[in-house]
Amino acid sequence: MNFPLFIAKRIFSDKGDRRKVSRPAIRIATVGVAIGLAVMIITVSVVLGFKHTVRDKVVGFGSHIQVYNLQGNIMPISINDSTLTAYEAVDGVQQAERFALTQGILKTDNDFLGVMFKGIGPEYDTHFLEDCLIEGELPDFSDTKTKYPLVVSKTMADKLRIHAGDRLFAYFIGDDDVRTRRFTVSAIYQTNMKRFDDMVCLTDLCVTQRLNGWDSLQCTGAEVLVNDFDRLRETNRNLLDILRDNDKRDDEAAVSYTITDIYPQVFSWLELLDINVWIILGLMIAVAGFTMISGLLIIILERTQMIGILKALGARNSTIRHTFLWFAAFIIGRGLLWGNIMGLGIVLIQKYTGVVKLDAQTYYVNEAPMELNLLLIALLNVVTLLVSVFVLVAPSYLVSHIHPARSMHYE
Repeated sequence: MNFPLFIAKRIFSDKGDRRKVSRPAIRIATVGVAIGLAVMIITVSVVLGFKHTVRDKVVGFGSHIQVYNLQGNIMPISINDSTLTAYEAVDGVQQAERFALTQGILKTDNDFLGVMFKGIGPEYDTHFLEDCLIEGELPDFSDTKTKYPLVVSKTMADKLRIHAGDRLFAYFIGDDDVRTRRFTVSAIYQTNMKRFDDMVCLTDLCVTQRLNGWDSLQCTGAEVLVNDFDRLRETNRNLLDILRDNDKRDDEAAVSYTITDIYPQVFSWLELLDINVWIILGLMIAVAGFTMISGLLIIILERTQMIGILKALGARNSTIRHTFLWFAAFIIGRGLLWGNIMGLGIVLIQKYTGVVKLDAQTYYVNEAPMELNLLLIALLNVVTLLVSVFVLVAPSYLVSHIHPARSMHYE
């Protein structure tokens, strides 16, 4: 029989001493551990959800890797089906797709707005756009023929006072002339990312190619999606090797950039959130540890007479210390249980109801995003338990200074 564990169970389950000092101390310690764990679970879930939501929005419009002409994105690069196949054969690459950019002015009867037209073809992954639609339906984007469809942002639609199904003119200024095209608004999207919502509208790839005076193979570049974001730089290096091989055969030299290189300020900002998480986790574990230390000291002092009796019966100091450490582990376990219930409950409520709203202009999202990572939550439980028990080892040595003879008269 594990004697310290047996005694700890009896003390923990003893219901006859509710009026004693230790009961409030136990409750305070339990609440401290529970609140600390709940805050850690909520913090990790919010930060993970926020980082991945913002990252997915940036990737949704810019992909993971972009391939351009070495002379800059104003110069075209020739990309055919075999080129896309070569990109997709690179280790770590999921999909490659063409795009072409041009600038123009959208004009209604009362307003006008300068925008960036992004032409995309049938191979383009539109899942992100479909998730962001608030009005209308996405057209079938083409690289051969067009009905001049246009997908605009809610910001543009509000400024121009247009809706899905409306028709409007667009003006494109060249070196010697001004060309006019009439587009039909097929859909309206909203990402809450100002850099995209203020500038980017989408149409057929062949439209932007013709407006730029390019042939059917010339594009601004290619967007490449990867299988694993954590291997983004490794995949980009593999892709650069393919681009160098193509440069030896073709006249056009190409270069690739990761999304973190194109938007460094966004990803640097997201990385700063990790520092906040570590600070909060450290503070919450410290709070849980200090409440447990104070609770254990109170319990040891209140059980002085019991400690004296155990010593008188031959119990060693290590045995008594282990008894109180087991007792503390039971308290921590109860705190972890309630902490998980509170933390996971709040996360699930927010995840499925979105009761906590945010300013989309500041935070890029309308509501606080939540992402449950069960592995991290389990790790938080284990670390909280181990750290809380570890910090109690030193206070538990207080039992060594309790003498049986004097403790027998302790009240």
